Order: sequence, then structure tokens, then C-alpha cells
Amino acid sequence: MTPLGADAPSSWSALLDGKSGVRFLEEEWAADLPVHVAAGLTVDPAALLPRAEARKLDRGEQLALLSAREAWQDAGTPQVEPERFAVVIGTGTGGVLTTLGQDDVFERAGSRRLSPFAVPMLMPNGPAAWVSMDLGAKGGARTPVSACASGAEALALGQDLIRSGRADVVVAGGVEACLHPFTLAAFAQMKALSTQSVEPEAVSRPFDVKRSGFVMGEGAGMMVLERDEFARARGARSYGTLAGSAVSSSANHITASDAEGQTFAMELALRDADLSPADIGIVHAHATSTESGDLAEAAAIGRAIGSHAAVTATKSMTGHMMGASGTIGAMAALFALKDGTVPATRNLDELDPHVELDAVRGKRRTGQWSAALANSFGFGGHNVSLVLTK
Repeated sequence: MTPLGADAPSSWSALLDGKSGVRFLEEEWAADLPVHVAAGLTVDPAALLPRAEARKLDRGEQLALLSAREAWQDAGTPQVEPERFAVVIGTGTGGVLTTLGQDDVFERAGSRRLSPFAVPMLMPNGPAAWVSMDLGAKGGARTPVSACASGAEALALGQDLIRSGRADVVVAGGVEACLHPFTLAAFAQMKALSTQSVEPEAVSRPFDVKRSGFVMGEGAGMMVLERDEFARARGARSYGTLAGSAVSSSANHITASDAEGQTFAMELALRDADLSPADIGIVHAHATSTESGDLAEAAAIGRAIGSHAAVTATKSMTGHMMGASGTIGAMAALFALKDGTVPATRNLDELDPHVELDAVRGKRRTGQWSAALANSFGFGGHNVSLVLTK
């Protein structure tokens, strides 16, 4: 579920068509904010759930539940022993909408007006817990919280669970629902968000010389990971293989991007997949549309991969979905391999001269590639790289 569509097929189609999910903030509470645009969902997740179910779930939990159900149905509802079935769902801010909303209720009306569901709604592990109960997964419900790298780290952890023999099937992904005046103002205060009020669709501009900061978005992405032998035995349809992953920490600065740590993560992921830089044909860049972040990653990709791969940055269309972005970026890389089509980076009118990469721009690119790499980085020095193969 993304600012481009309520399911995976519609979101992928919109990416290929170069559509944008960035819109003006028209809510009354946004009038005094320095930020004028955001990338909200195309549908209200609460409207897609029974009322009694929706009211006890934070918006992020609603997104996670709906996305996990879509993934599970698409996978053909695998018949797996509950003890061999795990869930891993990452998030950057947890139930921040519930936390801020219930704090407001407490200040205005007192403790007796608080929701009895407030605690399970605000818990960062809530999405993983609800999905595990919904699908009957008893092999563990885990929650990596590593800022904007959370969704990618969830996939890496899911891969580890399967490789170590502790699970046959893992539903893994990321979710974020944090569009609120407080979060928007806080990110704007640290000069991370774009404050431009021009045409919304033109604000998010990864690698472009006129980029001015990122656009906050919301969304959720879930993938069903299966042990190869298990998937083959049940005749599963496969989109591809999660061939390698790596997690590193820059141990350098709480918010600054670090090309060295990012390079290390990419090199480790390649080693884990037993591939060389030359094998990588597509790179899905983290590329949020901040100058320091884009330049650090461009340098890291150049060092670890080289300049031959087709590089795409889909946050130019979706905005930055924070903890969900890593999973959705991996899905974009996977679909690009499967369909032989790489989405163009929107708004990349003038490539920054310091970005010496083969950035896909103007129109989508078709071809045949066997392997892709997807990057995710987060405040705190979190670096995650994933290698996917056809």
C-alpha cells in the first residue's frame, strides 16, 4: 500500500508510468507548517476493515494487516506448520499517531477518556504481533526498529531465520504511518524535508541539482519469503530470490550519511550472495532527495558496484515512506528483474555532476538483467543492502 496504489500491481504500474503520489497538504492542521506537501495513501485503510477491527488498530497496524493479507493471498496461502512460520515487520516510529493523539486526549479530557486499546496501538511491535495472530504464525513475531532501514532489515532478518533452519516461511516487510503536524514540523526543523510549495509532483528530486529535501510519505510493503525446497515442493510461484543481505552500522553520526558504511554494506551483501559487482544490473537507490544523502550514496555505489548498473530512485514518485521504504524498494527491484523494465527517476532533469552513475531518467528502461541491489539507510547509521536475483 503506497501513495501510488492500494496494492502491489497498481503501485508497480504507477511507478512504470512515472506517476507521482505527492500532493499538497490541505488539512487544516497543516496551515502553519513550513512543509506544504506529503505523500499520503490513495485509500483510507480503516475503510477496508470491519469497523470493530479498525478501531483497535493504529493506522500503521491497519496498513500492515492489509498488506500482509494481500501478500499471503498472492502467495497462495502456503500450508506451513505454525511453529515453522514467522513474521518480521520493521517500523521507524511505531504507533506515533496513536501516541500523539492519545496524549492530546489525555491533556484535554483526562485519563478516563483514553482508549483501552492505546497501549497495543502504540507499540512498535504491534504490526508484527497483529499479523502473526491474523495468519497464525507461531515461529516468532519480530520487529527491527532501525529508522528508514527498518523494512529492509526485516527482509534480512527473515532471510536469516530461513537460512538458520528456524523457519520455512516468513512474512517480512515494513510499515510507516506518521503524517502528523508534529512529525512534519520536527523533520522540517532539522532541515530534512523540502519546504517548497511549487507543483507537488515536482518536489521530490533524487540526484537532481535542484533537490531541496525529502517528502514524507506513508505506506506498507510485505513479502512472503520461503525456503527454496519448501517452495518448490508446494509448487509455489516465485518472483525471484533474495540471494544476499548485509547490515552494517556507520558508528559515525546520528543523522549524517556515511559513504564508507554504505559501501561496506553493499560489498558484504555481494559477498553473501556470492556475486561480483559486474553481476549487478540494477540498483534501487535509497536516494531520498537530500543533497548530502544522495551524494554519499552515489559515491558508495560507485565504489562498491561501479557505474555500469541502471540506477533508479522511486522515492521521486512515492516520497519517503520511512520504515516501509526498504521493503517497497526491494519489491521494485524484484519486479524490475522479473519484467525486464526499470522505472525512470521522476524529476531528474539535470543530474548532479557529482553523481557519476547510469541514472535511469526521462523514460523507463527495458532489458534483461539477472541481479539487482536495493539500498536502505537510516538515522542512527543503519545501512542495509539486499541482493535479489531472477
